Amino acid sequence: MNFLGPRFIVLYVLILFTLCVLLVHLRGRSRLRFDRQLVDHSAIFAPYNLLMYAFSAVPARPILDRRGFPQLDLLQTNWQTIRQEAMHLFDEGFIRSAEKHNDASFNSFFKQGWKRFYLKWYGEPLASAEALCPETVKLLNSIPSVKAAMFALLPPGSKLNPHRDPFAGSLRYHLGLITPNSDECRIFVDGEMHAWRDGKDVVFDETYVHWAENRTDQTRVILFADVERPLKSGLMTAINKRVGAFMGSITASPNSDDGKEQVGFVNRMFALNQRGRERTRKFKKANPKLFRVVKYIGIVLMIWLIFLAPYPFFRGDA
Repeated sequence: MNFLGPRFIVLYVLILFTLCVLLVHLRGRSRLRFDRQLVDHSAIFAPYNLLMYAFSAVPARPILDRRGFPQLDLLQTNWQTIRQEAMHLFDEGFIRSAEKHNDASFNSFFKQGWKRFYLKWYGEPLASAEALCPETVKLLNSIPSVKAAMFALLPPGSKLNPHRDPFAGSLRYHLGLITPNSDECRIFVDGEMHAWRDGKDVVFDETYVHWAENRTDQTRVILFADVERPLKSGLMTAINKRVGAFMGSITASPNSDDGKEQVGFVNRMFALNQRGRERTRKFKKANPKLFRVVKYIGIVLMIWLIFLAPYPFFRGDA
């Protein structure tokens, strides 16, 4: 038996991948169920994330010491300027969900009422952001380690379920802009709580399990940013920049649907899939009996392709 054959190599890769997911799963006190973790989008990056943790120049803690990121002082110092531009966007309804299912990264959040307005996304600022909130964009552009940023809205009574963000190449920054200033509007990161307040900020590792809730009757708006994770190795830093830029390009999402802002490959595919699912639901509702017939024919065809087609007897080649 050839233990270095293609089948065994695939088996070894699957075992190694599962071990990587397990190590990520065991990191921290709060965890998803392991069966869910295995199929969660964060599992895809488990091998890469372990590399980031190994070379990380910041402690392995859910909520980090904000004083370790002095470059972010500029944002906190100017929080009222940022708040003023955020309030204009909020009042005019620019902070909103993706209308054409072209933001896979946050699709599940939209169902809970969460909304966003992108300022920059792993590259140049969005044109709409430069036009509508130039002072905020100028501040963000002056801090190279801030790779992505948006205004994020959480309405009254909303809750974002426990989840891990997939990419450990960055850390998350939140700056309170329009908040209820209450402990009832908060985020838990691996069980540690931070309550948003106007002008107060926090840096945390979003690859720990975290969840959020707004149990007040007021809307919360924050500046939400991805800050490049400090690493001990120059080579790993260079690799992380390249990986981050690539991931940003394929997950870009526009603020509006006028076609003037980039939509990344992942979001284009996600939008196509969502439109396909909507058409399927409409077909099923209009033709329930025909839908069942087509469904079962498809199942039989799939079984034949997987189990019977490879054998000559069933192709008449015997």
